[in-house]
Amino acid sequence: MSDLDETAACLEALGNPTRLAMFRLLVRAGDAGKSVGEIQASLSIPASTLSHHLKHLELVGLVSRHREGTTHTCRADYGTMNWLLTFLTEECCADSSTAPTVPHRAHKLSA
Repeated sequence: MSDLDETAACLEALGNPTRLAMFRLLVRAGDAGKSVGEIQASLSIPASTLSHHLKHLELVGLVSRHREGTTHTCRADYGTMNWLLTFLTEECCADSSTAPTVPHRAHKLSA
């Protein structure tokens, strides 16, 4: 699979609001991660929905899940996250002679 394909898969996984919220929750949790129960309680979603969305994030390598006794702990994969961010930004303005003007928030989708 090419870098472009892997990037598209990661962005597709993060393109769902529930998965994005889940990933951000795990990023905030740091290396300790969060148990599946803690994630479910924080996001107020049914266990089956959580499992479905968690699987998407695991398949693209953004999240890992580890079993510790009866507890499943999920962690953001910072290596994959940093790879994705680097891929998106490493060639910024490579074909331009000037740096971009970056407003605080360039675009906000309307609800």
